[in-house]
Amino acid sequence: MTQELFRENAYLKECAAVVAAIGDQGIVLDRTVFYPLGGGQAGDSGVLVLAGGEELAIADTRKGKDAEGRPTAEICHLPGANQEALLSALKPGDSVTVRVDWERRHRLMRFHTTTHLLCNLVPQLVNGCSITPDYARLDFNMTDPLDKEALTQGIARLVAAGHPVVVSSITDEELDANPALVKSMSVQPPRGTGRIRTIRIGGDDQIDFQPCGGTHVANTAEIGAVVVTKIEKKSATTRRVVLGFA
Repeated sequence: MTQELFRENAYLKECAAVVAAIGDQGIVLDRTVFYPLGGGQAGDSGVLVLAGGEELAIADTRKGKDAEGRPTAEICHLPGANQEALLSALKPGDSVTVRVDWERRHRLMRFHTTTHLLCNLVPQLVNGCSITPDYARLDFNMTDPLDKEALTQGIARLVAAGHPVVVSSITDEELDANPALVKSMSVQPPRGTGRIRTIRIGGDDQIDFQPCGGTHVANTAEIGAVVVTKIEKKSATTRRVVLGFA
């Protein structure tokens, strides 16, 4: 089981770790600051700094899978191209420094937090999501048209207001009593530990509150200038909103 330090503090840029395993799915560590692909958010990239100072490039991060293809508690770090020499020198038990590509990660955090603001501006269920370093999109289950400029202005207003973004959790029972907290039609929050991670934006003037396992900024002011670049009618019941940095 990989200790997920990014869940506790999204601002950790690096950590010390020990190699637990190396296999076809990648490098498994006992702990990591790398977020694995999931919930629509892209996996992190960066480097593993070896004992001799060499940097093994990590191109992507994924959740491990068992023989039946089900996700496990391991996080797999996928080496980049032309890393064979460094990879062959690495073995279980080795100590490494795990260093995330912070500029890329911070862009993901800013976009992910913005998608939560969109859920306030467009109070409809979400049936698709993608968060990359270059753009983000949300697909809303709705038939009414959306106004690109109005949404851009709404995002700017919520960003400028400097709302706090707080990571917390609720129990399985609390979620069962409030099923409307889940705004995604396609992805259900993971269960099994008895508690479900949540993201709350705003204080008394709550902007958004929902289960979420991704990484986010600590205050909406940190998002900066994000605009709606496109609105598409993907189907009779789906409107896609695409976000970009201004």
